[in-house]
Amino acid sequence: MPQQAALDIIFQDNHILVVNKPNSLLAVPGRLPEHKDSIASRAQQLFPNASVIHRLDWETSGLMVLALDKTSHRNLSKQFHDRLVDKCYEAIVHGAIKEDHGKATWPLCADWPNRPKQKVDSQQGKPALTHWHVIHKTKQHSRVKLKPVTGRSHQLRVHMMMLGHPILGDSLYAPDEVQRLSERMLLHAKYLKFNHPIHANPMSFSSPAPF
Repeated sequence: MPQQAALDIIFQDNHILVVNKPNSLLAVPGRLPEHKDSIASRAQQLFPNASVIHRLDWETSGLMVLALDKTSHRNLSKQFHDRLVDKCYEAIVHGAIKEDHGKATWPLCADWPNRPKQKVDSQQGKPALTHWHVIHKTKQHSRVKLKPVTGRSHQLRVHMMMLGHPILGDSLYAPDEVQRLSERMLLHAKYLKFNHPIHANPMSFSSPAPF
């Protein structure tokens, strides 16, 4: 299948592009030739000026917005920086979470000796906040809605691990027995809301979790 055909476009106009990223695909190209395939490179085949505003981990699926001009890039980048973008994820985690909802506030920073992993560090870590809500649970697993207020690398993955409920299939933070429970990491960016960068109208998009 050509890479162009593999770009799942949810919305496009002259200024923005909203796509549904599959899991196991990079948001932007890596350094090595075998890591050149990405949402950015696929989008630029169709829209040469497309630029990535925010990223999803390669193991995470779901919604991404790209800019198609410099003005839109600046505007959307500022919305993300100022935390004006509403984001919601869905995940399946190991075990039954006792409470119905709560928040995780562990500060995070890069775990340099173990890159690309992140770690909790009360001294050097940057503030991180995740709100979580249980959608459904069994004795074995919980389906949860995750709303990150901050946007730290691997924030949702580390916070769920610290809660004692790692995401199924997470190759970095889940124990081997939990990682093996799914062929992919069960984390999906299902909702995205922002103001259009040109006419400022609110825009929202949703993508059901594929698991």
